[in-house]
Amino acid sequence: MDSQDWDDRYAASELVWGAEPNRWVVRELAGLTPGHALDLAAGEGRNAIWLAARGWHVTGLDFSAVALERAERLTAELPDEVADRLTWRHGDARALEAPAGGYDLVLVAYLQLPAEDRRTALRRAADALAPGGTLLVVGHDLTNLAEGVGGPQDPAVLFTPDDVLADLAGHGLRTVRAERVHRPVGADPGHREGGTGGRDAIDALVRLERGAA
Repeated sequence: MDSQDWDDRYAASELVWGAEPNRWVVRELAGLTPGHALDLAAGEGRNAIWLAARGWHVTGLDFSAVALERAERLTAELPDEVADRLTWRHGDARALEAPAGGYDLVLVAYLQLPAEDRRTALRRAADALAPGGTLLVVGHDLTNLAEGVGGPQDPAVLFTPDDVLADLAGHGLRTVRAERVHRPVGADPGHREGGTGGRDAIDALVRLERGAA
């Protein structure tokens, strides 16, 4: 999907992914000391807003202008001390240029791209990581097609934990966790969480760290 496709999708409904943060983001990041974070493919901002509420200074980047407009509207409803920690940028994860010093946390959640584009985006994300920083990658796993539910049905944009590790080989990151995780979803075909559908989506989850300087 290109940026216009995503603009159309976001424009067609309110809060495509819901307002609550992704469960794996909460599980993996709740215990980290807040610093400066980058949320790549931030969408409507649910994960970035959650991080900012926990004290992080967050830049949310997405290539859908419609999604970012919605994120801006959500930000306007937040307390000033949270809203002031959020910055929204329109851009492409594959062309990311990190600021000097990098980020203490880079989050890449459900950025589903063909393999070459994914590799480029993930390497850019890794290069944006400051010494001692954390990179968390979460996405629809390839096995979701046969064993799970929801998410893209195109195998070209799905990946596995091993794919992520291969993409980032040689980038000096230590693997903290690389696994498939099951996420209960509702009755809809996307990756909105919760509900009573009794079905699981299968996600690839990879958490890596850069050594301290």
